[in-house]
Amino acid sequence: MAAQLDGVFEAELQKKITESKVLVVGAGGIGCEILKNLVLTGFTDIEIIDLDTIDVSNLNRQFLFHKEHVGKSKANVARESALAFNPNAKIKAYHDSITTNNYGVNFFQQFSIVLNALDNRAARSHVNRLCLTADVPLIESGTAGYNGQVELIKRGLTSCYECVPQPAQKSYPGCTIRNTPSEPIHCIVWAKHLFNQLFGESNEDEDVSPDTADPEAGADVGSAALEKEANEKGNVDRVNTRTWAKQCEYDPEKIFNKLFFDDINYLLSMSNLWKNRTPPKPAKWDAVQEGDGEDGSIVEDSVTRDQKVLSMAQTAKVFGESIKALKEAVGKLPEGDHLVWDKDDKDGMDFVAACANIRAQIFGIPRKSRFEIKSMAGNIIPAIATTNAITAGIVVMRAFRVLQQEYEACKTVYVRLRVNGRNQFIVPETLIIPPKPKCYVCAAKPEVVLKVDTKKLTVREFRDDILIKALNMVSPDVLLDGTGTIVISSEEDEKDCNNDKTLEELKIVNGCILKADDFLQNYELSITVLHKEAGREEAPFEIVADPDSLKPKEEEEKKEEVKPAAAPVDDAQPSTSKGLNGSSSNGKQSTTVNEVEDDDDDMCIIEDDEDEKPSTSKAAADAVTTPGKSVEKRKHAPEDDEPANKKAKVSSSHPMDDDDDDLVILD
Repeated sequence: MAAQLDGVFEAELQKKITESKVLVVGAGGIGCEILKNLVLTGFTDIEIIDLDTIDVSNLNRQFLFHKEHVGKSKANVARESALAFNPNAKIKAYHDSITTNNYGVNFFQQFSIVLNALDNRAARSHVNRLCLTADVPLIESGTAGYNGQVELIKRGLTSCYECVPQPAQKSYPGCTIRNTPSEPIHCIVWAKHLFNQLFGESNEDEDVSPDTADPEAGADVGSAALEKEANEKGNVDRVNTRTWAKQCEYDPEKIFNKLFFDDINYLLSMSNLWKNRTPPKPAKWDAVQEGDGEDGSIVEDSVTRDQKVLSMAQTAKVFGESIKALKEAVGKLPEGDHLVWDKDDKDGMDFVAACANIRAQIFGIPRKSRFEIKSMAGNIIPAIATTNAITAGIVVMRAFRVLQQEYEACKTVYVRLRVNGRNQFIVPETLIIPPKPKCYVCAAKPEVVLKVDTKKLTVREFRDDILIKALNMVSPDVLLDGTGTIVISSEEDEKDCNNDKTLEELKIVNGCILKADDFLQNYELSITVLHKEAGREEAPFEIVADPDSLKPKEEEEKKEEVKPAAAPVDDAQPSTSKGLNGSSSNGKQSTTVNEVEDDDDDMCIIEDDEDEKPSTSKAAADAVTTPGKSVEKRKHAPEDDEPANKKAKVSSSHPMDDDDDDLVILD
């Protein structure tokens, strides 16, 4: 091993490598490469944690795993494979989630450095907070296709993972998904919701039936269809989708005709929707089965079938077979249990692909192959083994700098597909990005403003959707400031009686301040509640991390007029509300219905601006003097990273005429 050979490293670094204790969080594509690099470099005290098991799809880029390891713990197999490189290394593996109570601040404090190789924001945020609290340097990394990023997070020195809002999740209005799809992804989202309605965890927000509350549909929406469905008393009997499916014993023909003939005819009765759109064409099971001469035989070869766009007759057969298989699977579960959709589950994936393509055909949308639908449904970004290897190498090189406490040399590094203007495809930042003064995680007194309808939001929704999902807490406790009333308790059953009460019922109204505390993360947050009635297609809540952004524009303009040179440092910062819930700070519509799941280990934490134009010299100067500009630069990996104090380059497609003076002085 390199550290055991004199002369490979400086004596001081060699000693630090052999004496340090390292935690690797994640044993996927990047994690495997990091672990291999650590062992070959000479690190001998390593711990690695990962909750996942090995899937066949992992084998093309996670080279510590082989076919015989499929189904086994990633962390345990990674440990065994790494020990083959150096049997003398001490490697401890945990097949567990890093967010459990077993891994708190005391656990993190035993390490010299933590290396993140995670695949989801919640876990990244959790590790970020614990490392800040424990004051342990964290090296964050991620890849997306040919792009990669490595950055150091150090308390008080650099910005943390949550200082800058992450790219908002793509969202679609519910009425578009249910009534007027126009893109393949709309049909795929609808098909995933249908899976949950029939076999998974049902959610009222994921209803797949026509949306009669669509404002475009008009007041008398679906009246003709309703009259036909009326019983003898003039009422329409409505039943839950799953209840109805069970009543008809999951008969593929009945489900098909209900979804793709009856519901489509119901949509057609909403005539206002089709004034400026091409109306859908209902499809019946028998007609599709006949296929108008189409080949209805199912392709047996799975590879060929995945790459091919099936005929409607073939798609209908896949639809029928997948429903039968899923019916059997859900029938084997205990009463009250449900299936969970997984892109790697054959029957679940077949069902979603078939439903999406049938609906696409009905609405005149191009159909896709099973492979393409799987990529979109699972939010899969192609993983490139070479990018993982390069990124992991940079991670370990940055670890050397951290062990030597050369933090100023640990600037964020980006890996690019194409070289930049300085002929680099591994591009370092020009500056260490400082912490954001009003970050809701690493600021001295973290605080946010929550804009929400206090008359409708329940305590359960506040805990699950806002504190846990949006703010990435794990075990929150909440007190109403001033009264000491316990609103939410992390102790089981202590305050469950509050779950179904609205905030207003607990005297939490406009202007109230809540004190949220997560004992596991050792994290406290002050939440100022502002009452706001959200529109039908608006996000149900909005989180604003910078309270100053809520001040009237006139007040801000006066400040700028009086003291233009001393604007608050944070004014130039992007709003964190968008990164938290997809809603801009002005409360514009953003209803998230497409909750895509993170794929394996390669999460995109960068944005690709390959064609970004060179900035002007003024903007470059601003990047030096205004930390907010630096944050913006961090968010978009720099393609032209000339030193900020130099003049900006002029694009080669517009050569500068040297005879034209920049300044003309007239006497």
